[in-house]
Amino acid sequence: MKDNVIVGVDVSKRRLDFCLMREGKILSEHQTKNIPVAISALIEKMMAKYGGDFLFCAEFTGQYTYPLACACAATGCALWLENPTQIKLSSGMRRGKKDSADARMIAEYANRHADKVRLHNRSSEQLERLKQLSRERALYVTETAKLKGRLRDQGDCMPPDIFKEKSARLANIIAAIGAEIAAIDARMSEICRSSEQLARQMELLTSIPGVGKVVALAMIIETGAFTKFDNPRSFNCHA
Repeated sequence: MKDNVIVGVDVSKRRLDFCLMREGKILSEHQTKNIPVAISALIEKMMAKYGGDFLFCAEFTGQYTYPLACACAATGCALWLENPTQIKLSSGMRRGKKDSADARMIAEYANRHADKVRLHNRSSEQLERLKQLSRERALYVTETAKLKGRLRDQGDCMPPDIFKEKSARLANIIAAIGAEIAAIDARMSEICRSSEQLARQMELLTSIPGVGKVVALAMIIETGAFTKFDNPRSFNCHA
């Protein structure tokens, strides 16, 4: 459509770079903090100035895209989160790395491939909670493995009395982290039970030999409760 504005967004931890494009021509470029209130305020200013429908396109960078998704939902704008590799392979060779140039590259990609847009649908509250809890759990599991490795490997690298004291402290930390992991597991199970859909999916997945709660939850989170894939082959390819 003639009045549509395509916005390429380069997402980083602290900042977003925007490149606005209409009919293949750059309208303007902007920067803002990566927080929902700042992004929403900028989007409203851009909409008031240029009018038309806005399509935001950004590389999917995990949790750093969450503020952008919230702002787009609040302002009623369409959001397309694309695989970073897909954008880079479709954009040819580029020299250097600059956020504003990356925003232009993403805007150009979205402008060329607007007919292939796949709009982002925000996860339900239950899925978002599961996603955040799963990430926290993975962090604790990784740290526990590191601490257990120190218990196994350092016994012969220091005087026995020092290692005894250190191992006691490490064991206490490992036990405390283990308690937090158990609490997260209980909370995730509670969330699944609160949703008929999630409870049914957990029941079906865990009925498969070799699939436990951790793997089942990972599949539910990764697939958006099995809404992101049209057929089993696509999911298998993604996995």
